[in-house]
Amino acid sequence: MKYTFSRPKHFDLDMIFDCGQCFRFNKNLEKNVWEGVAFGEYAAFSQDDKKIYTETSERRENAKLWEHFLALDCDYDEVQMSILSAFKCDDIIKRAMAVGDGIRILRQDFHETLISFIISQNNNIPRIMGIVERISRDFGEKIIAPDKREFYTFPTANALFSAGTDAIFERKTGFRAKYIFDAARREVENDTDGGKIKEMSSADALNELCKISGVGPKVANCVMLFGLDKTDAFPVDVWIKKVIAKYFPSGLETDKLGPYGGVAQQYLFYFERYMLDREKKEN
Repeated sequence: MKYTFSRPKHFDLDMIFDCGQCFRFNKNLEKNVWEGVAFGEYAAFSQDDKKIYTETSERRENAKLWEHFLALDCDYDEVQMSILSAFKCDDIIKRAMAVGDGIRILRQDFHETLISFIISQNNNIPRIMGIVERISRDFGEKIIAPDKREFYTFPTANALFSAGTDAIFERKTGFRAKYIFDAARREVENDTDGGKIKEMSSADALNELCKISGVGPKVANCVMLFGLDKTDAFPVDVWIKKVIAKYFPSGLETDKLGPYGGVAQQYLFYFERYMLDREKKEN
């Protein structure tokens, strides 16, 4: 299935898929598309100045799914105005938004986001992507892209629960295997319900997610931001702690940044990566 969407302001695929929020998409340089798997379907995205082009493996039309996934229905003029107000027009956030202007928060599947960010603990992005790919290949289902290449869906909670801790460990998940299994078990037994958690306040959602073994505030906030569309969630990891210490020496009250604090977090994260890359090139 193919779809074409109007490309809104503040939208850039390279920034969206290269800011650490999603682990199933890679840039196909030959075709100049970002391709991967989401919601059980192969999907490829490309863009020009005015349009976004989407090709998927699905057989039934579902344009709304991909529009929602890419957050095309979100007004990022409003988002940026809200962030500027929350930061009192601080120069650093202005610069960060200018550098990362094309970033949007993807609306990903709750279960996949939960497991992926459990895997992300004490890990780097290439290794996270490798683990996610292995468990998808071994416990997910094969799907065929329009050009006949094989891809794999992210494994369901039932599939991971059935696999068991030892089999999950064998996919080089390390200490995270028991946490992945526990999260899957809780979903299978309905102790964890993404739909119900999404309806909770952010404070209650945070507390509920932290009941899952191996899920602390950082992982919980990532799940809320990327898997539950709670854009006020502000994940704080070692990297972001350094960003706050560097640019906000008087501190930053991350729980008082308004409804789009999590978007601001992504701008700051991307900005620091950009600044470090620039420094390396200059040196």
